[in-house]
Amino acid sequence: MSFSDGFPQIRVGFCGFIVAMSKTGERGDTLMARDALGRRDFLRLGGTGAAAMLLLPALSSGSCAPPFPGYGPLLDPNGDGLRLPAGFTSRIVATSNVAVAGTAHTWHLNPDGGACFAQPGGGWVYVSNSERAAPFGGVGRIEFDAAGTIIAAGSICSGTSTNCAGGATPWGTWLTGEEVSRGRILECDPTGVAPAVERSALGLFTHEAAAVDPTTGIVYLTEDRVDGGLYRFLPAEVGDLSAGVLEVLTEVEGTLAWAPVPDPAAVTTSCRYQVAGTKAFNGGEGIAYGSGMLHFTTKGDNRVWRYRPATNVLDILYDDNTSPTPILTGVDNVTIGRKGDVLVAEDGGDLQIVLITPTGRVAAVVQLVGVTGSEITGPAFSPAGDRLYFSSQRNPGTTYEVTGPFR
Repeated sequence: MSFSDGFPQIRVGFCGFIVAMSKTGERGDTLMARDALGRRDFLRLGGTGAAAMLLLPALSSGSCAPPFPGYGPLLDPNGDGLRLPAGFTSRIVATSNVAVAGTAHTWHLNPDGGACFAQPGGGWVYVSNSERAAPFGGVGRIEFDAAGTIIAAGSICSGTSTNCAGGATPWGTWLTGEEVSRGRILECDPTGVAPAVERSALGLFTHEAAAVDPTTGIVYLTEDRVDGGLYRFLPAEVGDLSAGVLEVLTEVEGTLAWAPVPDPAAVTTSCRYQVAGTKAFNGGEGIAYGSGMLHFTTKGDNRVWRYRPATNVLDILYDDNTSPTPILTGVDNVTIGRKGDVLVAEDGGDLQIVLITPTGRVAAVVQLVGVTGSEITGPAFSPAGDRLYFSSQRNPGTTYEVTGPFR
């Protein structure tokens, strides 16, 4: 390390990479610092000096792992019509209007949001919403044994309307949302033994997705409107959604705060219009919780947001208007990988699932080809994290499983 004119100049062999820092702000400097921090954080810090200061702790600690770049390029389409990275395989596990293999249950139309739930003996259940108008909406399930063989299928909720997304709870239930005016949240048993229960305390509005903080039991909810709110439900008792307080995020002169929604039932006024200063989000879609953060998407502006409840900080992880790799468009359902990667399904776009690393790198994980007029929905990992489930919603509705070396 040397210093000239008060500016640090660093040239270090770093796990096969060359790190060059100088007051000139060369392109190599910028890329290395941006990969370590994430593009927006780097821009906020600004300057080569800030980047150098950030690299010093990594160098002194002996850390040498390069940023994760994704799983590699997508190969030519396989027999299922999927482009996957090398080392990944796929199978179709269900098709709309066709009986699930080995069962008598006919898979629903318009499969949408989904999640996986571990079962005794090492198996799991994948649940999937049906985004159809009343009374044809609902939720289906496919059960797998420990080897991944389908052993059962059925319905866990029926007679509802436009079940779009939802979210899994830490206590092992599925929250399915109705994407209609004054829509409901219903809590479902993934095994189908207990009937679905309406949870009106979570508010009646155009529900999209839900995510639960496992420590506090607080439920965060998105609203699919051009001026939709971001809500949170504080249960009176953790794990019991029958009673509590519904709040909406507000922003006044740049300050974020949560305010109670006076009438969650929206008898006369929509929830998003009841509180002055409600922060509007342009088409709230998927939401997921992981590593102490919430990630959610807004389709109207193709953004992936990141919210830290502990510090009440909200920022943007991805924006297709400013990203150096704007391959993700039509943002929709999301899920979180074990390393904190955010996987976003596209509604339209290139019909891909796109991975965003915690440092802001973007890479496609899977792409569906040969299908038009559809969207990718319901991404969810199996409990072991080695299988990814998702659906193509239409033409026809098809639910897939991708197996591979997910990190």
